Amino acid sequence: MPAASVVPSSMQAVCFTEPGGPDVLHLESLQVPQPGRGEVLVRVMAAGVNRPDLMQRKGLYPPPPGACPRLGLEVAGEVVACGLPQEGTPMPQPGTRVCALTNGGGYAQYCLVPAGQCLPWPKDFTAEQAAALPETYFTVWSNLFMPTPPPAGSRVLIHGGTSGIGTTAIQLVKAFGGQAFATAGTAEKCALCEELGATAINYRTEDFLTRIRELTHDKGVNIILDMIGGAYFNRNLKSLTLDGRLVIIALQGGAKAEQADLARIMTRRLTVTGSSLRPRDSANKARIAHELHERVWPLLDAGHIRPLIHATFPLAQAAQAHAALEDGNHIGKIVLTVSPA
Repeated sequence: MPAASVVPSSMQAVCFTEPGGPDVLHLESLQVPQPGRGEVLVRVMAAGVNRPDLMQRKGLYPPPPGACPRLGLEVAGEVVACGLPQEGTPMPQPGTRVCALTNGGGYAQYCLVPAGQCLPWPKDFTAEQAAALPETYFTVWSNLFMPTPPPAGSRVLIHGGTSGIGTTAIQLVKAFGGQAFATAGTAEKCALCEELGATAINYRTEDFLTRIRELTHDKGVNIILDMIGGAYFNRNLKSLTLDGRLVIIALQGGAKAEQADLARIMTRRLTVTGSSLRPRDSANKARIAHELHERVWPLLDAGHIRPLIHATFPLAQAAQAHAALEDGNHIGKIVLTVSPA
């Protein structure tokens, strides 16, 4: 570890003792953690706010065994200390600026991160922009582009087009030669989806299944990235072309699908799959990071794609940041800014 004058013994971190609304979040003074084998200690400059954080705060998404129990799944900052190296995993050296997918604890002035889950800041990025990348890019890439990217020209429907996931997915689908369609709930949000390169569907005024059939001349889409779940399940199946794939990554519309049309899955040779990023092991996350570094980071460095940031809040206002995400009016990401200890 560096000397105590470089890394203080204590830090400020957002904590909560009982599940509840945003007001349960508060700052506490905690001991700065020590990096273990294969870990780096990051002095956090900014941390992304994500829906899994809201669910955990409510007591609906407990962290997996061995994970840090505190909130915060993505950070940007400077490596200030390294644990013992782990074979096969490059260790970012102290002084390196990284953005990282964490295993929890990102809402703090310092955070431990497995080295394999770190990526460099893209060229000319601010801390806030870098912190807005990991959770959404790891999620979209692992679900849409791994193990094999969809062929150029694939039609992809993205629900929640102006969320952090949605804005990322639209840009990546377009960047890799796909045709993006996106649902959103207001004219302003639909306009933003169109600006990013998607054909937008206002789900409040239009039935997305009807519009997909119209827009694709009854062909349907090849892939659907869905964060709604049960409420959209049957319409999603009907929106897919032969051999289409439905990828469920969240359950904002419920975990149960009433009268699910299983026969359609069989007769149309559909694939229905889902995933959750946080329980994956570090080796799996490191593989995603490696692919992102090779395939996506050059696009970020060149300015071809960019994260959209709706608002930033200081760490002490994590409760306000959660409330802003919860009200659903955001376009893009919400990020916490973190002052030095």
